[in-house]
Amino acid sequence: QTSLSVDEAIRQILLAVAPIGTERVGILSAVGRVLAEDVTADRPIPPWANSAMDGFAVRHDDLVAARPSRERPIELAVVDEIAAGRMPTRAVGPGEAARIMTGAPLPAGADTVIPIEDAEARDGRVRLLAGADRGANVRPAGQDVPAGECVLPAGTPVTPAVVGMLAQLRRSFVTVGAAPRVAILSTGDELLEIDEAADARPDRATIVNSNAYQLAAAIAEAGARPVQLGIAEDRREAIRAKVENGLRVADCLVSTGGVSVGDYDFVKDVLDDLGADVRFWKIAVRPGKPLVFGLVQGRPYFGLPGNPVSSLVTFELFVRPALRQMMGYRGERRFRPTIEAEVRERFTVPPGRRHYLRCRLSRTPDGGYAAVTTGNQDSAILTSLVRADGLLVVPEDRREVRVGERLPVVLLG
Repeated sequence: QTSLSVDEAIRQILLAVAPIGTERVGILSAVGRVLAEDVTADRPIPPWANSAMDGFAVRHDDLVAARPSRERPIELAVVDEIAAGRMPTRAVGPGEAARIMTGAPLPAGADTVIPIEDAEARDGRVRLLAGADRGANVRPAGQDVPAGECVLPAGTPVTPAVVGMLAQLRRSFVTVGAAPRVAILSTGDELLEIDEAADARPDRATIVNSNAYQLAAAIAEAGARPVQLGIAEDRREAIRAKVENGLRVADCLVSTGGVSVGDYDFVKDVLDDLGADVRFWKIAVRPGKPLVFGLVQGRPYFGLPGNPVSSLVTFELFVRPALRQMMGYRGERRFRPTIEAEVRERFTVPPGRRHYLRCRLSRTPDGGYAAVTTGNQDSAILTSLVRADGLLVVPEDRREVRVGERLPVVLLG
């Protein structure tokens, strides 16, 4: 099979996956999810005109008539004191004022608030030392949200600010896109779990199954739910048993290793056994050329490379957008943000594949970004990702990148 371009691979993946459904959750559990319903205000916010600061609620007509100043203050009778959370007990009439706190409802008759620093209160009266425009320091009812407005349309990602708005709208539960369960399978006779590797004999050629842990973390960070299937030995039957278990418990499957053309790479054989609709298994990308994508019993299946950098970079580029779409994310919100950065070193790359080089970013004096690579870019060097702020994107037709060139950087984290 000819290697697909990165863009065509992403296009085919996103055409093949769809949102998996909805669930109703408490608003704190909704953070990082996507609203699956329109949320409409059943009342204005704020529900009544209120004071923007501590001071005195007055009639603007009294200020117009007297034009108060520090040289010529006016004196009004204080007829009420309104704390935040308390409703006024009476209206403000001519020659009267009400002591009012920030956020407290404005009493009838008053239309302006004089700040406390421009007033002197004593013995039930207040001297105003300055005037103000009509409506000064007053937040009108519905200033933020009028009644009946669709404040949060379906498709809105739930952020802390959205949670705050849901609370103001008195919504303790909300319907969101369901988080997909993603089964993770690691393949290879050389793999051991962390504790097993710690006890292994030094003469054994074993490798810690780090891919499963980093992918589980990446899946959770994307908003989905990781399900560990464990390690499958390099046997067709062992891999098939794990995949069939994943199909029973998950909405999507991700495996690492076993997708190249070696004698012990059985993933493609197992997919054939299960009647999978394999869409492609090579992408013109580095790191991560061997990558299987298809549908197995209607569920997306991603066979990622076994090298740790290739595994995580291809997850970021191809799996993460698919999971976000399955959760209900739309448009650019399915992808990591991308910026442009000035390259601060010269390097060459083999043409024909799009390269994603791990890089560090710094700010330039003009407010932009500068990028340098994190050292050895071999796909087995996980520290190149540990130290990275982003992935510097070098187009397929480039052989050389010069100092001062500007290239896209996919931000990580």
